Amino acid sequence: MSDRPFFAHPSACIDEPCSIGEGTQIWHFCHVMAGARIGRGCVLGQNVFVAASAVIGDGVRIQNNVSVYDGTEIEDDVFLGPSAVLTNLENPRASIRRRAFFARTLLRRGATVGANATVVAGVTIGRHAFVAAGAVVTRDAPDYALIMGVPGRRAGWMSRHGHRLTQAKGDPEGVLWCPESGYRYQLGDGQVRCLDLDEDAPLPPAEAVATAPYRAFRPRGRGP
Repeated sequence: MSDRPFFAHPSACIDEPCSIGEGTQIWHFCHVMAGARIGRGCVLGQNVFVAASAVIGDGVRIQNNVSVYDGTEIEDDVFLGPSAVLTNLENPRASIRRRAFFARTLLRRGATVGANATVVAGVTIGRHAFVAAGAVVTRDAPDYALIMGVPGRRAGWMSRHGHRLTQAKGDPEGVLWCPESGYRYQLGDGQVRCLDLDEDAPLPPAEAVATAPYRAFRPRGRGP
């Protein structure tokens, strides 16, 4: 339909009524069920399924072969890698109907779930957390956590730009920094917070453009 504010490839199946924001792109063989809510400026790659009660925020990128099931909420600017798996039942059985007991799976703002990673039903992935490819997440992940392995364990902390956070020479203990953006982060009590930008604030446009190559310079005169 030419009057739609979003683009859908002719092979995509869009069930009405549903809510799809302006500028969103829905590509080959996707299926969006009636009742689904998808925000603005999203990209759904080939063969993505979005269930009736799923909620997807603005600026979300979902790569090929991902299913977003009932009970799943995805906040703004989340990235789901190819064939990432989200589940919504802790104890499924084919012979038992448990539609009334779907667990809530929440992916918070800016989180990344890598290719072929699995997020078990009922888990919350924190803001700007990073789940490595192939990991299996069985428990909540805090903001900025790097989750790796099977089962997933925290292996470090990641910046909003997707780099491991490290301590710079001369900085106080517990202050970490991103080698690309130069943003500073505070580590304390097993949690990380950004000192230069609120966790729920979008990146300024100038900060949303990758710098090349980030290892060739030391932002703000700092470096390990």
